[in-house]
Amino acid sequence: MKIAKGDIVARISYNKDILFVVDRIITPSNIAILKGIDIRIEADAPLYDLKKMDRQIVKEFEKNFDYRLDTKIKQSNKKASFSIYTGKILHLDGDKRYSEKSIRYYRKLGLNAIVKNIPEYNQPKMVQTLLNKYNPDILVVTGHDAMLKNGVNFNNIYNYRNSRYFIDTVKEARKWAYSSDKLTIFARCVSKLL
Repeated sequence: MKIAKGDIVARISYNKDILFVVDRIITPSNIAILKGIDIRIEADAPLYDLKKMDRQIVKEFEKNFDYRLDTKIKQSNKKASFSIYTGKILHLDGDKRYSEKSIRYYRKLGLNAIVKNIPEYNQPKMVQTLLNKYNPDILVVTGHDAMLKNGVNFNNIYNYRNSRYFIDTVKEARKWAYSSDKLTIFARCVSKLL
């Protein structure tokens, strides 16, 4: 069965433990670049190691993931014997699929969150405008990253595809925070060696 961009697949060599969407295919080498559906992971795999997943299996997998999440939410709510105020959250994410999932999970948790899908390279340019518009207490910045193919120094941010954008986004947010009351920032990217 031919694998194409947008297909939902699993890696045979990993016992089909994680479901991925095919982000792109590198044709000469027949390597697929994959993004996890329920787990934020980016990976690559040869096409021969991929199995296209049936829609029913994908639905069951996502249903099971949602069930586990709901169970964790209920358990944490039982443990909390007091109300927790989290404030308003502004979440910037470079991946559309994870932006949509984040919205769902924030709602399930009853959190006051605004999620914006903004590519990593645009986040530093957009963050102050969004901070001014939404005036959040918490800023969450997430996305994917990868070490460039010719990168040799793991400590040099310029050897990574998006790290400098995350750093610049935090710097821009800190500039905004100096003129406002207080802002807590969580910035996280998932990195992968290409």
